[in-house]
Amino acid sequence: MRVVGCTYLAGPNIYCRSPVLRLTLDLGEWAQKTTRDFPHLEEGLFSLLPGLGEHYCSLNYPGGFRTRVQEGTFLGHVLEHMILELQAMCGSAVFYGRTRETAQAGVYEIVVECLQEKMGREAAYLAVEFLQSLMAGEQPLNLAASLSRLRRILAQEGLGPSTAALIAAARRRGIPVRRLDDRSLIQLGYGKYQQRIQATVTAQTACIGVDIACDKGLTKRVLEQAGIPVPPGQLVGNEEEALAAAAELGYPVVIKPDNGNQGKGVSLNLTTGEDIREACALARRYSQRLLLEKQIPGRHYRVLVVGERVVAAAERIPAQVLGDGVHTVAELVEILNKDPRRGVGHEKCLTKIKIDKVVEAVLKRQGVGLAYIPRKGEGVLLRENANLSTGGTAIDVTADIHPDNAFLAVRAARAVGLDVAGVDMVTADIAHPLLGSGAIIEVNAAPGLRMHLYPSKGEGRDVAGEIVEHLFPPGRPSRVPLISITGTNGKTTTARLVGHILRCQGLKVGMTTTQGVWLDDRCLVRGDTTGPWSARLILSDPSTEAAVLETARGGILREGLGYDEGDVGVITNIYRDHLGQDGLEDVEDLAHVKSLVIEALRPGGCAVLSADDPLVASLSSRVNSRLIYFSLEEDNVYLRRHLQAGREGVFVQGERLVVGKEGQVEDVIAIARLPMAFGGRAQHNVANVLAAVAACRGLGVGIPEIAGALAKYKGDFTDNPGRLNLFQMGGYRVLLDYGHNPAAYGAVLQMARGLGARRLVGVIGVPGDRCDKLILESGRIAGGGFQKLYIKEDADLRGREPGEVAALLEQGALAAGARGESIEIILSEVEAVGRALSQAQVGDLIIIFYEELEPLLPLIGVNRVSGPLAQGGAEVRWAVGWGGD
Repeated sequence: MRVVGCTYLAGPNIYCRSPVLRLTLDLGEWAQKTTRDFPHLEEGLFSLLPGLGEHYCSLNYPGGFRTRVQEGTFLGHVLEHMILELQAMCGSAVFYGRTRETAQAGVYEIVVECLQEKMGREAAYLAVEFLQSLMAGEQPLNLAASLSRLRRILAQEGLGPSTAALIAAARRRGIPVRRLDDRSLIQLGYGKYQQRIQATVTAQTACIGVDIACDKGLTKRVLEQAGIPVPPGQLVGNEEEALAAAAELGYPVVIKPDNGNQGKGVSLNLTTGEDIREACALARRYSQRLLLEKQIPGRHYRVLVVGERVVAAAERIPAQVLGDGVHTVAELVEILNKDPRRGVGHEKCLTKIKIDKVVEAVLKRQGVGLAYIPRKGEGVLLRENANLSTGGTAIDVTADIHPDNAFLAVRAARAVGLDVAGVDMVTADIAHPLLGSGAIIEVNAAPGLRMHLYPSKGEGRDVAGEIVEHLFPPGRPSRVPLISITGTNGKTTTARLVGHILRCQGLKVGMTTTQGVWLDDRCLVRGDTTGPWSARLILSDPSTEAAVLETARGGILREGLGYDEGDVGVITNIYRDHLGQDGLEDVEDLAHVKSLVIEALRPGGCAVLSADDPLVASLSSRVNSRLIYFSLEEDNVYLRRHLQAGREGVFVQGERLVVGKEGQVEDVIAIARLPMAFGGRAQHNVANVLAAVAACRGLGVGIPEIAGALAKYKGDFTDNPGRLNLFQMGGYRVLLDYGHNPAAYGAVLQMARGLGARRLVGVIGVPGDRCDKLILESGRIAGGGFQKLYIKEDADLRGREPGEVAALLEQGALAAGARGESIEIILSEVEAVGRALSQAQVGDLIIIFYEELEPLLPLIGVNRVSGPLAQGGAEVRWAVGWGGD
C-alpha cells in the first residue's frame, strides 16, 4: 500500500463545493482484497475508531458503513472513512467522501472533505499507517498521541473563535470569504467591494487609532482630553518612581505594561512596597515603560462598540476556583482545565488557566498557596485581572447597560479612533451611570469576541454579524459581476468580447485568459493564466469592477475554482481534447469537469450553453438557475423548445444576430458588421459572439448597449491578437491562429476555403501531451485540407521524444491523401514558419497554428501590438489562440 499522490483542492470542485483532499493510493497486492479477507479487521477497526459505527455510507443509515465492512468492501473505501473519522475526532465537521479505482489497475482515487489542508494530509497518512497495522492483525498503540498531534495542527493552522465567527457570519450573508495567510488575515467580498479583516481589526480601522490604543499612557491622555473619566495615574520607569507615585496616589494601585495586552504583566490590588516591587518586575517583562494607576473599586466590564453602537456588554470574572474540601488549589485548577470548552490561547471559547508567578503572587496576597485545600464553597482568586485569555469567564449584561454608559463607551472608541473597540469599564453596577463612581480603564483595538459569543452565563450575542453588517451595511454589495467561461475552443475570444462589452459600460474589467491576466488595458501577468490563482488575483484587486474569467480544465482538476460562485457560467463547446490526461477518458468526462462553472452559480445567476453542441446542450439538466441557449441555427431543436417555453436565446436569423424571448425577437447586429466573422465564413467566431452576447444578457446588459459595443470591436490583431488574424504580405496572405486540436483545425480550414486562395499552406503542430489518436486525427484533417504542409513541434515536448509528434502528424496527413513531397518536417517553429514564408507563392494563404506568438511577429512584420490592448506602452507577450485549454 503506497501513497502515490496527495492533492488539496481549496475551491469548489468536481467532487463537492467544500475543499477536498484527493489521495492517489496504489494498493499493490491488496488491490482486489476486501475486508472479508482479513478476519480480525472489523473488530480492530471499530475498536480503534468507534465513531465509524455511526457512519452512514451509501446505505444511508447509521451503521451503514459497518454493514459494508461485514459484507466485504475494498480497502480504499475503508481508508476513506478512516480519514474522515480522524478529522471528525479532532473537531472538524467533514462528511463527504468518495473512492473509485482509476484506469490504472490497483490504483485508487480517494477523495475526502478536508477543511484544513495540513491536518487533513496528516490524517490521511495516519489512516494509511493504521490500516496497514490492522491488516497485519496489530492494534495501533499511538492513537492518543496521533490525535493530540492532529489537534495541535488544527489549533495552530486553524482560525480562532473570533475570526471563525466573522467568517461564518459573512457566509450566512452570502459574502465570499478568502483566507489570505496562515493566520487571521481575511478578505471578505470581491474586487472593489472587498473589505479585509485581521481578527477584529477591519479595513475601516484607523492605523493611528490602533497605535493610540496600544499605548496605554497615550490612550489615558486622549480620554482625559475628551472629558472621559479615567483612573488617576502616571507613567513610571522604575521601582522608585512607582513607589513615589503610589505614595502620592494612595493605595491600592494597579501596575501594567504601557503597551501590553490580554492582561499580560498586569497586577491589581497592590497595597505594599513589596507588592509594587514584584509588580514592576513582572510588568517589565513586557515593557520598560509602566503605567501605575489608582485602583478603582467595582466590577469589571467589557463593552463592545461597533461603528456608532454598543452591540454587547459582559461582566468579566477573574480566574478562580471553588473549594470542595478535598482538593488542593492546584488540583482544582487541573480539574477546571479539563473542561472541553477550555483550550490553549484563543483556540476555544475559554482559555486554560496557567499556574505561574502571577497566580502564586495573588495566592500569597490571600495568605494561601497552591497546596491549600479550600473549604467546600470557598472561592479562591487565582488572578485579579479579568481577561478571558488568562482563564477568566464572562456573564452577558448587554440588556443591563445604562444608556449613559453605552454613550460613554461609544465616545471613548471615537476619541481613540477605532471602528471596533473593546472598552473596559470598572464600576459598581453597569446598570447605573458610572460618572462619579467608576472609570474607563482601557480601550482595546482588535477586541476578542469570545466572551460575547460564548458567555459562561447569559445570552450569546451575534457580535460577528454586527461587525460584518458594519462593513457591509444594507445596500452595499460584496461582489463584482463574475463571468466564468469554459469549453474546448473559443474561450479566449469569448472572454475578450465579454470584457470589451463590459468596458464599454464603463466598468474596469479584470480578465484572465491563456495570454495573461489583464486589468482593463494593462497586462498584469503574462502566460497561460486560466486557473484559480489568476482568478483570485483579479478578485482580490480593489480596482476590479467586473471579472471575466477564462476557466480551463486543468485548473479545475488541480485546485478547483478560484471563486465560490459566479453570476454567469458559459460553456462554448466540448470537443475531443485532453483525453487520456488526468483521468479523462471520453468527452463525457470533459463535460463533467467543465459543467462545474454552470453549477457554481449564485441564486439568480445564469448559465449560457451552446445549443449546437448536443453534449453541451444536454448539460441543462445540471442547471439550477436561469438558462440562455445560443445557436447558429434558428431552427435548432434545443433552442426552439427553449424559446417556446418563454425563455431567452441568442441566435442567427438570416444575416443578423438576434435575441429571442417570450415570443419576441430583438435585433442585435448584422453579421456583416462583425469583421471577425469574415462575412459569416468564420462560423466559429460568430458562435463566440453569440456566446458573449448571451453572457452579457445573463448579466442584464441591455441589447442596445451590447450592439453598440460590438460595433466598435474590430476583432483583428489589435482587439483579438493571435485569434484568426489575417495579414496581407504582398502577393500572399498569412493567417495566425492558436488552434491545436482537430475541431480547431477543421473550423479554420472551413473558413479559409472561402477566402479565395490559390493554395492553402499549413504550418501545424499539436502539444505532446495529447494522445496519439488525437494527434493522428489532427494530421488527417490537415492532410485533407492543405496543399502544402510544414510540420513543426512545440518547444515544450510535454514528455515526448523529439520528432515523435511530427511523425504522428505526418502519418495522419498521408492517411488523408496528402502527397509525401508536399510535406516538410521542420521541428523548430520559427524555422518552419520562416521556411513557409520564404517558399510562399502568389495567391497563397499560409495558416500558422502556433505555440508561441511573439517570436513569429518579426517574421510577418509586426513588432508590437497597438491599440486598446497595449495602451500606455504596455509590452505584451502573446501566447494565445482558438483551440483548447
